[in-house]
Amino acid sequence: MAITNGYCSLAEVKAALRLTDSVDDTLLENAIEGASRRIDGMTGRWFYKTASTAIKMYALDSYNVPTRDIANTTVVVKTDDNADGTFETTWTQGVDYQLEPLDAPLRGIPFNRVIAIGGKTFPLITQPSKALVEITAYWGFDAVPDDIREATILLAMRGFARYNAALGVVGFADMAIQVRAVDPDVRDLVQPFRIIGVA
Repeated sequence: MAITNGYCSLAEVKAALRLTDSVDDTLLENAIEGASRRIDGMTGRWFYKTASTAIKMYALDSYNVPTRDIANTTVVVKTDDNADGTFETTWTQGVDYQLEPLDAPLRGIPFNRVIAIGGKTFPLITQPSKALVEITAYWGFDAVPDDIREATILLAMRGFARYNAALGVVGFADMAIQVRAVDPDVRDLVQPFRIIGVA
C-alpha cells in the first residue's frame, strides 16, 4: 500500500524504529497515515498540497478575503460583480490583489488572505449564502514543515507500538505503564501550527 498525503516517509519511521526488514511495512504505512490525519485534526489544517481547486468565498469587507492556507502564488481570483452566479471578472495579482502575509515565502508558511489593492474592492454579499469571490489555488502547504514531519514520526512510532499495548497499557516483567493520551513532544511540535477557533 502507498501512503496518501503522509507527513513523513516509511523510511524515516523505520530508521527511527531501527527496523531493517519489511515485515511490518503495511502496519507502519497505516500508522503514518493515521498519524498524519490525527495531526490534521489537532491543528485544524492540512500540510499537503491539494490539486488546484476553485472555491467560492465571502469577502470580510471590501478589501479582505480570509482564506484557508494557500500553498503558493499560483492563484486565480475572480469576482461575481452583479451577483448573477457568473464569476466574470478576473483579477490580476500584484495589480488588483496581493496575497498575505507578504513574508509567507520567507517564513515557509502559506498565505491566508487575499487583499484588494490598486483601487479595487471586493463585492459584498447582497443576499444570504451568496459568495461573490472565487479563488482557484493549490490549498495547504507547499512543503511539510520540519516540526510536523518530526511529530508525525513520533506519532506513527507510537501508533505502531500501540498494536502491542492492549488497552493502552504497556507491560514489562513486573510492572505496567499507562500510555498517555497525548504525547507532550508531539503536542509541543504541532502547537505553533494550530488554528484557534472561536465558538
